[in-house]
Amino acid sequence: MGAGKSTALKALERLGAAVQSSDAVVHELYEGTQLREAVVARWGEEVAPGGVVDRAEVARRAFADEGGRAWLEATVWPLVGERMGTWLAQARALEPAPRVIVVEVPLLFEAGMEGMYDATIAVVASEDLREQRSTSRGHELTAERAARQLSQAEKAARATYVVKNDGSVQELERELSAVLDKLGR
Repeated sequence: MGAGKSTALKALERLGAAVQSSDAVVHELYEGTQLREAVVARWGEEVAPGGVVDRAEVARRAFADEGGRAWLEATVWPLVGERMGTWLAQARALEPAPRVIVVEVPLLFEAGMEGMYDATIAVVASEDLREQRSTSRGHELTAERAARQLSQAEKAARATYVVKNDGSVQELERELSAVLDKLGR
């Protein structure tokens, strides 16, 4: 959280990549009936006042205990994986073909989804900057969420490419352009 994955995704799109955000997919799933009904069945109507899922309330309940988090991940990740697989197939069929196809998956390695992709890019930033960004966006339970994730060092070790995002958007875009050049070969 706070490393700049969404900013990197927008930069990659500007650089000619077909892009998809798994966070956007999760938002769409929460707007549909299947996931909304599942979280209401698990935690009650309070997590979806007026029929609209309150993601902050779901997060509070999910991260309150290991069982809640495990249940939510087991419920959400397969749905996201299915949607992403469908999107990838559609993106691969585009004419003309995009420069590359990029999917933003914050918990890629934790979900065991890295095998779906030809290469991975870890976007990393200093811990202080990540905390500052997360706090300024109003993210709740950042410590609990971070504790569930692999460290940046572990993600970087597993990734095909690592891009440092401590500078400007232009610097990030230059680094990402170099990665795309390598991927295009």
